[in-house]
Amino acid sequence: MAFHFPQKVLFKHCDPAGIVFYPRYFEMLNDCVEAFFDEVLGLPFETLHATGGVPTAEITTRFLAPSRHGDHLTIALTVTRVGQSSLGLMFTADCGDETRFTARSTLVLLGENGRPRPWPEGVRQILLDREEAPAHVP
Repeated sequence: MAFHFPQKVLFKHCDPAGIVFYPRYFEMLNDCVEAFFDEVLGLPFETLHATGGVPTAEITTRFLAPSRHGDHLTIALTVTRVGQSSLGLMFTADCGDETRFTARSTLVLLGENGRPRPWPEGVRQILLDREEAPAHVP
C-alpha cells in the first residue's frame, strides 16, 4: 500500500533550462519521507529528531524523463523491507502516465547516541502492515 505525495515542480527546483536540477529530486524524496513519518507513522520529524533521526544510509536513483517547471508529480513511497532499525523504501515519481524517476533507499533509525536503535513497537507494526515485496521498476 503505497503512500502518495503530490509535488508541484517549483521555480526553486529548476535549473536555467527550466528542468529539475537532479539534487532537488532528493529534497522531494525527503519531503515525501517526512510526510510519511508524520501522516502514516504519527512520528513527525520535529519529534523524532529531538531524540535521534532517520538518515539515509543508501540511495539509488534512475532518471527516466525530465520534469519541468509547473509539472505536477506524484511520488509513491512503498515500504519494501523492515529491519530491526532499518527501513527499505522504493519511490516512483510520475507525471500523469509518465514515470520521471525511480529510487530505492535505506533509512536507519538512530538514537540520541548516534547509534542504530530498534523501531518502537507501534511504529514497527505499522511499517510491517505496509510492507510489500519489492517490485521491478524501470
